Amino acid sequence: MKAYRILTEDDTSAFCHKVTEALSKGWELYGDPVYAFDAGTGKMRCGQAVTKEVEAEYSPEMKLGKL
Repeated sequence: MKAYRILTEDDTSAFCHKVTEALSKGWELYGDPVYAFDAGTGKMRCGQAVTKEVEAEYSPEMKLGKL
């Protein structure tokens, strides 16, 4: 099964660390990163989709960050 996640964070080094951690656990970048203004917080936000092949059947209860 191919698992899919989208990682988001304020535009700080925390976002880069979040993506780097996912890559170190076997996740692969999927598509281009996104960058947008969050009017609610007044901050820029980053997002990046990642995918990973896993040997499991899909379940809505899956904790994707634990794969």
